[in-house]
Amino acid sequence: MRLADSRVNSGKLSSFDMPCNVAVIGASGGIGSAFLHTLSVDPANPNLIAFSRRFSAASEADWLSSELELENETSIIEAATFTKSRLGTLSAVFVTTGLLHENGLLQPEKSWRSLDAYTLEKVLRINMVGPALVAKHFLPLLKKDSKAVFACLSARVGSIEDNRLGGWYAYRASKAALNMMLKTLSIELSRSNPSAICVGLHPGTVDTALSKPFQGNVKPEKLFTPEKSASALLSVVDKLQQTDTGKCFAWDGKVIPY
Repeated sequence: MRLADSRVNSGKLSSFDMPCNVAVIGASGGIGSAFLHTLSVDPANPNLIAFSRRFSAASEADWLSSELELENETSIIEAATFTKSRLGTLSAVFVTTGLLHENGLLQPEKSWRSLDAYTLEKVLRINMVGPALVAKHFLPLLKKDSKAVFACLSARVGSIEDNRLGGWYAYRASKAALNMMLKTLSIELSRSNPSAICVGLHPGTVDTALSKPFQGNVKPEKLFTPEKSASALLSVVDKLQQTDTGKCFAWDGKVIPY
């Protein structure tokens, strides 16, 4: 890990004061990994801490790493405690986790006839409950004397207003619930930490394991590499102001209606 001591910032995090401390939750996933690698070569020279279900102690990694199990609040508490002990306060927290399908058993529903309790509960736990508990324990770590951001990966399909195709019941509902959670968190956060920002981020359709089974009808120019998506989202985050808190932004900086 590199310790930055300059107050001059640049790159993808130019609007943040130095030293810039960033936590990435879900760091072993396609987008989370891209966030880490993009930030590790950023001129801002941020101090990075990565969390995932499976701890990886790669010697060449230029960041701290530890475990975090999204469905276990004790694990989340331990991760927050570890972060505070190593970095103190945070400039940004990126929650890059998400569940759409799993092991060929859990699949997005095409019809209400496919609805079942296990899928609904599992997807909601990963896509809303887990990030909400991360917020519970990581929001208090955000810097209070300068810009700080808590951001979770959301999805355009979580927009109620934008839903014109139907289907994907559990995933849509979980992301809509996440959006409401982020909006509500942002209101309380603005009272305790007025300079902090809480938002959802839509990464576009990204070439990762999550979208792999559903890429057949995606135009090549609309299918992003994880690196392109991460870079675009970091640029969006860098431009955020306090008046943007509680909103959901797409990779191109446009606000997605709830």
